[in-house]
Amino acid sequence: MEKLMLKDILPLPEYEKARESLKKEVIQLKDERRIHLGDIVTLVFENRETVKRQIQEMMRVEHIYDEQKIQNEIDIYNALIPDQDELSATLFIEIIDESKIKPQLDQMIGLDNGKSLYFQIGTDRVYANFEEGHSNESKISAVHYIRFKLTPDQEKKIAEKNDEISLVIDHPNYHAQTRLTEKNCQSLALDFKK
Repeated sequence: MEKLMLKDILPLPEYEKARESLKKEVIQLKDERRIHLGDIVTLVFENRETVKRQIQEMMRVEHIYDEQKIQNEIDIYNALIPDQDELSATLFIEIIDESKIKPQLDQMIGLDNGKSLYFQIGTDRVYANFEEGHSNESKISAVHYIRFKLTPDQEKKIAEKNDEISLVIDHPNYHAQTRLTEKNCQSLALDFKK
């Protein structure tokens, strides 16, 4: 998928004028690309549009007008855009009760071991590749960036949704499975065409 460049980002005054209509579009897009896995894990699948909106919102919140600073944000966030034959997601471990954050996060240590989170596409398992630096043996972050490397056949199965497509967490302390809807699959399949 094509990475973002400075010319793709609206200057902040233009973005402010268009923000309400753009916000509705991205909310709908993210709803189609948001998968809940059990009570506390959510994946939001990223693409060029979701990343572009994150950059625009970061510019708005931090009042960034300088082109070099905007380019710095683009360089950081471009890493979330999937490459060819990939899906990319931000994984959130969402714990509401502040008194439970550390104990519940501690129970999730090892989630990023390479075998705990995967797509089940028919009989195929496609394991998540976690970005390094978000955990160690004694702690784990509540936010992770992950990628799934797919074969053309697996992409076709997602696009056609002719097999059961699920996301699965099989961790010693947390088990969840969610079947993707047709809308989920249609939205994710758009990533394979770019």
